[in-house]
Amino acid sequence: MTERLAPPAQRPWLCLWGGAAASLLSVGGRFDVPLAAWVAPLLLLRFLRHTRPLVALPAVFAVTVVSAAVWMAELAVPITWLTFLGDVAFGVAYGLPYAADRLLGPRAGTLGRVLLFPAAAMSVEFLLGTYGPFGTAYGMRAASQHANTALLQITALTGPYVIAFVIGAGATVGNLVWERGPHRPAPRWAAVYATAVALIVAGGQLRTMSTDTSGDTVKVAGVNPSQAAIDAETAVHGASRLAVTDPRRVDRADVRRAMRPLLDDLFRQTARAAAAGARIVVWSENAARVADEDHRAYLRQASAAADAHNVYLLVADLTYLPDAPHGRDETHLFGPDGGKLWDYEKARPIPGLEIYTPGDGRVPVVDTPYGRLANVICYDADFPAGNHIDADIVLVPGGDWPEMGRTHTAMAGLRAIENGYALVRQDFNGQSGAYDATGRLLSTQDTTTDAGVWYADVPIHGSRTPYSRTGDIVSWGVLAGTVAAAVVLARRTRRHPAPPSGSPSSARASAVGPGR
Repeated sequence: MTERLAPPAQRPWLCLWGGAAASLLSVGGRFDVPLAAWVAPLLLLRFLRHTRPLVALPAVFAVTVVSAAVWMAELAVPITWLTFLGDVAFGVAYGLPYAADRLLGPRAGTLGRVLLFPAAAMSVEFLLGTYGPFGTAYGMRAASQHANTALLQITALTGPYVIAFVIGAGATVGNLVWERGPHRPAPRWAAVYATAVALIVAGGQLRTMSTDTSGDTVKVAGVNPSQAAIDAETAVHGASRLAVTDPRRVDRADVRRAMRPLLDDLFRQTARAAAAGARIVVWSENAARVADEDHRAYLRQASAAADAHNVYLLVADLTYLPDAPHGRDETHLFGPDGGKLWDYEKARPIPGLEIYTPGDGRVPVVDTPYGRLANVICYDADFPAGNHIDADIVLVPGGDWPEMGRTHTAMAGLRAIENGYALVRQDFNGQSGAYDATGRLLSTQDTTTDAGVWYADVPIHGSRTPYSRTGDIVSWGVLAGTVAAAVVLARRTRRHPAPPSGSPSSARASAVGPGR
């Protein structure tokens, strides 16, 4: 039976526009549609394989760069030279798997054509999420599927980057079926892929059902500065709280004048939370703003509050220093006897936005009657490799803005699934959320409209996952295989150049590849 040739010229361009639209709806922003993350690569690959590389590749790279820009616009990411360069770098990096498919795929055979793109997509995510300055804040496909907890349970075994492989394989298998129809081996590949996805989802559902999260719980309270305290602080500084995060541009006398009403408010809310039955109280990132010379007195007050109210109290502050780096983003945990259990400095200040010296990245963990407690701060949770924590509950003070809060908290919730602990993210000016070890949302609060004390009943028993024990061994294996395959295919392509674009043999190679 005759093989299908490339479709008419107008159809690939329809695929480009459809793929571009789907890509803009799957950027990890406020308006994501989970299905769009699956549709975008399917259509973009279809366009790419049936259009000359000199035309197709710039078009696809334009889509990936614009998608990154849309992400920044949706989440109101502040535009600095570094975030702008990051936008371009994201776009180029996430376009590379498409380039590999178009330039190397025609010589890969059917098996290689199915696996090359998803393996490259997973490898790019892994490298950026582990070594990039922005971590997984942008581009991780698992974040686009956060509502599908059954699918995401596979990340407890392999890590979050495998979702990029699953979605990418759907695109290549879908194109194989699109190109060959009922001709072998397309139906076979479709059956294998459908079976694999069904097993992943069924296994995830089984894990969700079998993980006991209904046992002993502890009431955790989240505290933000009240609107009255924020208004008083703004009156002193003459600017909003978000505008005075750079400690180099703040009058230290103003910090000291604004500190007392702010601390009175935070400790008053802490007392209210304890009276309501909370045994763990966590403040949002930078909730307290303290001059260095007042820091010891502030910690003494926190110790006294924890002792008086018989709670574990995690306070969070921005401490203004007289010399460079002029600020310290940190937390301190106090036990019910008032003893200080840890000091922790943010390990991952946001590039281009936060000038603080990074902490050492050693996550503090302490045994309590409510399980093993641990703590990272906001952006720290965007780096999966730094969140393999042997804990039962991880506390994450966060500080966002309205456009970013809900999305950022959902991203952090993925760490709970991957590592088998409960996660509580208390977010200023965003969305607070508490998740159990399967990623189920236990409680949430929109902190852009509600500044009152927030409560969540959180399981006190976690369970370490394979991913938390072995780390990114699967991702390293996929990366090694991708690099090796790219080298082999590049040599094969140089030895046997593809026929000129537009010839019948070129059309067949583009549509089906050399393998049968």
